[in-house]
Amino acid sequence: MIKQRNIALCILFCLITCGIYGLYWFVCLTDETNEAAGESGTSGALALLFTIITCGIYGFYWAYRCGEKLDRAKTARGIPSSNGGVLYLILWLLAGIVSYALIQHELNKLAEKA
Repeated sequence: MIKQRNIALCILFCLITCGIYGLYWFVCLTDETNEAAGESGTSGALALLFTIITCGIYGFYWAYRCGEKLDRAKTARGIPSSNGGVLYLILWLLAGIVSYALIQHELNKLAEKA
């Protein structure tokens, strides 16, 4: 089930916990994006492990794939989609938490439609 989250609170929790909540949020975003797209992709815990092992390089791939999965999920629900993968990839380069917030925003909209 896709859980709606308050984006401002998630960002605040990331700041308060010095990024620890961000790790949890990353796992949740990955799992919920897979669920929204109806795919059994890399689990959130495994994606986090890959990101840590590769010193963040896997995160670029992760951001792109999340955008692609969200586009497929929106298309399947009859919602117009754009090339979100490139957007999230660029935002991951600039500030990862911004891409988290936008992915969560899209997931919140998909949860409302369900």
